[in-house]
Amino acid sequence: MPTLELPNGYYELPKGKLVNVVTCLEMVEKPAPITITWPQGVELRRFGPEDLSDFRVLFEKIGRDLMWFSRLIMPDEKLKAILSNPKIESFALLQNGKAIGLLELNFEASPDCELAFFGLTNDVIGTGFGKLLMAEAKNRSWAKPITRLWVHTCHYDHPRAVGFYKASGFVPYTLMIEVHDDPRLSGHMPLDASPHVALIHP
Repeated sequence: MPTLELPNGYYELPKGKLVNVVTCLEMVEKPAPITITWPQGVELRRFGPEDLSDFRVLFEKIGRDLMWFSRLIMPDEKLKAILSNPKIESFALLQNGKAIGLLELNFEASPDCELAFFGLTNDVIGTGFGKLLMAEAKNRSWAKPITRLWVHTCHYDHPRAVGFYKASGFVPYTLMIEVHDDPRLSGHMPLDASPHVALIHP
């Protein structure tokens, strides 16, 4: 990935484009295993390629106001390949059968593991499920022969995301910028999604 040498200042984006400021964080020492007690009726269920629709529904529900769009614009066959890949573990967190969270661990670049997706629906944020799901993520990832667990988040994400990851044992190690088309203008997200992100028509 190229490193940009940009002078300080403001840069105007073409209309229809967005830019993310991305924070990458890592954990390079194996933490002690965490004992997890899920409340009654709460369970993790792994997605398979037959769950394409259910995955996208949950992905959109969690990411609607966080500018999550990558899996919404992805072709079906590519997403099915991800959900059938034994080196990528994608789970729904269910409460009495209702999907309330998403966890995805990607071991393809072993001995690194990427915490590729991690999120909860708005109605359960702040209830303690985030800490339990993170404990599950750390237990599952470090049970494999990895040497690093990493995650990236951006400034469109939940405002407490970086603080949560740091409190969970991750350390920031680099910043990146990502420029992409606004998925609301392509119809992949509703026009009223992520209202904190200005919608500028070309």
